[in-house]
Amino acid sequence: MDQDMVVVARVRLLSANRRVVRGTEGLWIYRLLTQVEPEVYGSKLAYVLVEAGRSPLVSELPERRLALFEEAVAVAAALDVANPYRAKVLKRALAARHRELEGRPVS
Repeated sequence: MDQDMVVVARVRLLSANRRVVRGTEGLWIYRLLTQVEPEVYGSKLAYVLVEAGRSPLVSELPERRLALFEEAVAVAAALDVANPYRAKVLKRALAARHRELEGRPVS
């Protein structure tokens, strides 16, 4: 892992001055920082992944939406059971994935 990129991600996170950084920037920041500190940033990554899956940018891309929801489930499930945000983000990610799968035609 490139430590310079970790520093850049932390600076961007701090300069955003928001509780959760959303969109492409949030995905980049939280994906990177979750590799370094999964228990600190994993719940925010899962949250932003679900948001990204609901974005109009992927409304016509069912495979991309499902991939985002699958990643959110994996990230949330990997959190320690003692993590206070695990249950909430895992429930949200599982529900989003379930809705996506229910809406897909069976092939």
